[in-house]
Amino acid sequence: MSSTQPQPLLEARDVHGGYGSMNILNGVDMTLYADEVGVIVGPNGAGKSTMLKAIFGLLNVNHGEILLNGQPIHNLPPNRLVERGMGFVPQEKNVFPSLTVKENLEMGAYLKPQNVKRMLEQVYDFFPPLVEKRHQPAGELSGGQRQMVAMGRALMAEPSLLLLDEPTAGLSPLYMNEIFDRVKKINAAGVGILMVEQNAKQALAIADKGFVLAAGQNRFTDTGAALLANPDVAKSFLGG
Repeated sequence: MSSTQPQPLLEARDVHGGYGSMNILNGVDMTLYADEVGVIVGPNGAGKSTMLKAIFGLLNVNHGEILLNGQPIHNLPPNRLVERGMGFVPQEKNVFPSLTVKENLEMGAYLKPQNVKRMLEQVYDFFPPLVEKRHQPAGELSGGQRQMVAMGRALMAEPSLLLLDEPTAGLSPLYMNEIFDRVKKINAAGVGILMVEQNAKQALAIADKGFVLAAGQNRFTDTGAALLANPDVAKSFLGG
C-alpha cells in the first residue's frame, strides 16, 4: 500500500543570498508542510532573519531556489508573494500605531476586501484580547497585544504560509507562551508557520520541525523534540 506524500508547502534548496552580491546564506535547505510549525534557531549572525527575508523577497537569492506549493518564487517582490498566499510579520514597526486595532486589521485585507467581515471574526477568534481593544489605537497596546495585531493583520489576507520574525522578542514569559499557543492554534486551522526565534528551547518545544543555522548553513534539521534531546544542539546552541 503506497501512500503518496503531499507536496511541501515551502521548499528551499541550496539557497545562497544576502545583500547585493554579498552572501549571508551559504546553502540553506528547508522543507515545510502545510500542517507544520517550523522554527529557525541559531546564534546571532547565523542568517535566521536573513533566510525569512530571502523567502519573502526582501533580499537577493543569488543561487538555489525557493518553491511555494511547488512553484518557484525566489526573487519575486513581496506584493506578488502576498497574492500567492504568503504572509510576513517583521520584528519591528509591524503595526500602524495611530490606527485602531480594527483599522490595522482591515489594512491586511486590501487584496480581498470582500472577506473583511469573515476574516475579522476569525482573527478575533484567534486573539480574543483584541475584541475589547478593537477601537483603541494600536500604539497604546502592550507589546504582546501589538504582536497579536501584527499577526492578525497578516492573517487577514488568508495566507497558506505565515512567516514570523522573532514574534516573542521583548515579551514577558506569560505573553511568550500566549503567542506560542496562538501559533499552534493558527497552524491547526490550516496555516503553515515558519518563525525565527531567540527563545530557542520554548520554540522548539512547539515545533514540528526545527532548523539550526550557523554561519548561513544548516547545522541540524530535525523534529523540535529531537533537537531538544540532541546533546550537541543543547551544548552548542541552547546553552545547556
